[in-house]
Amino acid sequence: MSANIFMGRNLLKTEQAITFVKGIFSQKLIRVLNLIPVSSPLVVLDGTGINEDLNGIERPVGFPIKSLNEQRAVVVHSLAKWKRVRLKELEIQPGEGILTDMRALRPDEDYSPIHSIYVDQWDWEKHIDSQNRTLTYLKDTVLKIYQALYETEREVAQRYTEKQAVLPKDIHFIASEELLAKYPNLTPKERENAIAKEYGAVFIYGIGGELSNGFPHDGRAADYDDWSTDNENGHKGLNGDILVWNPILHTAFELSSMGIRVDKKALLHQLELRSSVERVKLPFHTMLLNDQLPPSIGGGIGQSRVCMFMLKKAHIGEVQVSIWDNERRDILASQNINLL
Repeated sequence: MSANIFMGRNLLKTEQAITFVKGIFSQKLIRVLNLIPVSSPLVVLDGTGINEDLNGIERPVGFPIKSLNEQRAVVVHSLAKWKRVRLKELEIQPGEGILTDMRALRPDEDYSPIHSIYVDQWDWEKHIDSQNRTLTYLKDTVLKIYQALYETEREVAQRYTEKQAVLPKDIHFIASEELLAKYPNLTPKERENAIAKEYGAVFIYGIGGELSNGFPHDGRAADYDDWSTDNENGHKGLNGDILVWNPILHTAFELSSMGIRVDKKALLHQLELRSSVERVKLPFHTMLLNDQLPPSIGGGIGQSRVCMFMLKKAHIGEVQVSIWDNERRDILASQNINLL
């Protein structure tokens, strides 16, 4: 068998394994969170406040639409705010939620083994009662998602015996302020590496607000996750990230960013902290301030990230089709890393 045919067969096996992982995990997620699959947009109109700011510096891909008098549209960065509006439009009841396949382009993303300009996520949002805007409810939801990840990895290991299951039975919870106190001399990424290596799986909560050292653990937009509300553990923040220890890359590996969404009070407070109060005039923010949107919890779970981890791949290009330069492809091929 020629080298090209052999590589092609291996790539085909990888494609089949990707389909298996995505199918297994998405069904488990639907079950544990009581979600209904729905369609979602690739683009939204600019100026509505629906698209995500992420860290506030990323440029969306945009273009004018001839049939709408050259009104500008932008490719989504994420669907956090769109999903909350969709809960209202679909009349989703408390305890129910929606799940969609999100596809995005982030041209300002720096290439790395875990980043490309193409982003694919399971994006989910769940209508909750106002009294469930608590850290306890957030943690309970994290436990359900982690159980789905844990079970998926074991099913993958049974089907592909060379893929060893490594996730611990339990996930560890820690506030970003506690993590800083535990490792005061490390950078945020170094703190994540240390805690993920120690426990194997961790949920760091309270991400976006300023910590006692004067810096946030990581950036978050002001108008979807609630990172400023005091929680029952005496810290701030009702959001966070699921991280696992990646034995192939020997680093902390983020699989999900999620959180309880802002209410009116948190929205106004966080916009003020970010000097973005003018955003209250945008349609999404007006709806929220006028009590036209349901309280919710939601997040994104990286599809390529999950496939990377479950299939023990060293590069995100092994589980997704993106744009790479030929030099990068050749270097990776010499390391037996073949991109799709």
